[in-house]
Amino acid sequence: MLQSTEPRKVRVPGRQSSLSLEDITAQAEGLPDFDGHEQIWLGRDDSRGLTAIVAIHDTSLGPALGGTRVWPHESFEAGLTDALRLSRGMTYKSAIAGLDLGGGKAVIIADSKTQKTPELLEAYSEMLRALDGQFYTGEDVGLTLEDADFLRARTPNVTGTTSGGSGNPSPVTAHGVFLGIKAALAHRRGKDRLAGIRVAIQGLGSVGWSLAKKLRKEGAFITVSDIDPARAQKAVDRLGAQSLMGDAILEADVDILAPCALGGILSRETIPLLKASIIAGAANNQLATDRDDNLLGERGILYAPDYVINAGGLMNVAAELAPGGYDADATMKRVERIPEVLTAIFRRAEAEGRTTEEVAEAIAKERLGRGRS
Repeated sequence: MLQSTEPRKVRVPGRQSSLSLEDITAQAEGLPDFDGHEQIWLGRDDSRGLTAIVAIHDTSLGPALGGTRVWPHESFEAGLTDALRLSRGMTYKSAIAGLDLGGGKAVIIADSKTQKTPELLEAYSEMLRALDGQFYTGEDVGLTLEDADFLRARTPNVTGTTSGGSGNPSPVTAHGVFLGIKAALAHRRGKDRLAGIRVAIQGLGSVGWSLAKKLRKEGAFITVSDIDPARAQKAVDRLGAQSLMGDAILEADVDILAPCALGGILSRETIPLLKASIIAGAANNQLATDRDDNLLGERGILYAPDYVINAGGLMNVAAELAPGGYDADATMKRVERIPEVLTAIFRRAEAEGRTTEEVAEAIAKERLGRGRS
């Protein structure tokens, strides 16, 4: 098993820099989404435009691994809350996937289109280098493969790169979600045939686009939405998709809703509007609160817990850290077990009269408990 170092105060090595690191765990403890997180670091460099939060949730199974999200949160507290929720999800994702890794996540509070400069990334690479041994990261919303390569050239604790890594993990994530959708369909309808099935995809980033192509190839009818109209139009032109604006995708008359953008979309306000009977997508933290899974259950909607169905990308980059190095074949075999894990969760939830989210969390905590003993 990989071993993490003890959380510690660190000084940025190398040249003198205005970057400062601060342990803000005590500040985070007052937020509702704080869940016994082990360590939370703030990296700030005003001269280079960096405000970055690294949340390390639980390292019982190994050092923390999680992507870096670049997003213009409306407040610092919103960014911190995002990091807290995402890092906890990564802990559960690693645990259910059987990986010897803990959960962490980074959030850079910035607009990826207008504020993500080489100087900002340079400052962030110094923060990562200072946290080497505690936190491994890679691409996420707003952080591209090219950005990950930039960071990897400056610090070793970056995964999913073209140089020294396994490359873009998005297609692997999409493949796992595709298999998970088929598993959910088989559980709900008795067969996993996608021909004629109506699927709404919210978000056409790297994962959403790859998923859309896979589903269309199998004969599914696709409805899409994206904040970038050009992406939606590409799906219309190339895949014959129907395009909807904004949150209208949540009310689409479809069989399956695949959230592949940001989280928090399934809430007490939106769940009553859903027409889909299955929710299965790549987005993290799809539930707005921990209680919203009950609302899905009351409506008879089958929910594939996000950190189970979208674990393919994590499995892929985690394989880079394995003692023997990256093995593509072994990684894909692990990804292809996602339907088996999901089916077990669906069946256990029905047998125990619980929600799929409750069962998934219980399984993750069971493994974490064994790791702590």
